[in-house]
Amino acid sequence: MIRFLAPALLFCTLAQPAAAAPPVTPLWQTEAVFLQPESVLADAPRHRLFVSNIDGTPLEKDGKGFISLLGRNGQVETLRWIDGLNAPKGMALVGDTLYVSDIDVLVEIDVVAGRIKARHEAPGARFLNDVTTDGAGHVYVSDMLTNRIHRLADGRFEVWLESPRLANPNGLTVVGDTLFVGCWGVMEADFSTKVPGHVLAVSLSDKSVTDFGSDAPVGNLDGVEAMADGSLLVSDWLSGGLRRVAPDGQVTLLDPLAQGSADIGFDPASGTVWVPMMKDGVVRALRLSR
Repeated sequence: MIRFLAPALLFCTLAQPAAAAPPVTPLWQTEAVFLQPESVLADAPRHRLFVSNIDGTPLEKDGKGFISLLGRNGQVETLRWIDGLNAPKGMALVGDTLYVSDIDVLVEIDVVAGRIKARHEAPGARFLNDVTTDGAGHVYVSDMLTNRIHRLADGRFEVWLESPRLANPNGLTVVGDTLFVGCWGVMEADFSTKVPGHVLAVSLSDKSVTDFGSDAPVGNLDGVEAMADGSLLVSDWLSGGLRRVAPDGQVTLLDPLAQGSADIGFDPASGTVWVPMMKDGVVRALRLSR
């Protein structure tokens, strides 16, 4: 989900596809108007998409980051809907409040008024990344460089889980009582990895951590979304690609994409996947056949 000068990784070391892939149909691609688009999130009640734009280095507090509004037909509605951010990345929506991670702050945005209404600082955070919520409205945020997951609950934003096993956590999604974590893998100084990451399952009730399916490397994972059959959709930023990870650990390449395929959005009802192509400045829409 990040813009680095990193060497290409040997994808041959990763888990290989083991099942037939659902057909993928390209729907549309936007014009290249976005500035390092990192995440796409559906705003279903208002029939639109949010797109976070880093517009700079992912750790620089330069005030250049912004959120865009994108129509579900691929037409940009408002390029700079919310300004005044630094390097916004993951997003989650609870009611009319959009939560956006911004380096070491979780930002609350009133989506009806179109304004920032609160900022929650995360002491010690270095690289807040993806954002998700549970059924109770608690907000979880990964911190990629500290192996932590923060949680906003009852107005308190604090470290909820810290473990080296998180292996530089990136993508997050909650299904029932389980938080799924897409790991980048233990990083070198240039953000490359000797062993790419895989998916972990964290119990929300007791914080126990287990492997999802297997511990075989899957990729340098960014976005994670749940499918109705219990599988997960994941994007691989460094090698590129959209993959399906089955509960038994089998990995299927759905679309090779290109390097920089970042934090995906997904609509299970229609099978639509939105992919921000961070290095290309575009958002792509794909449809998975059922």
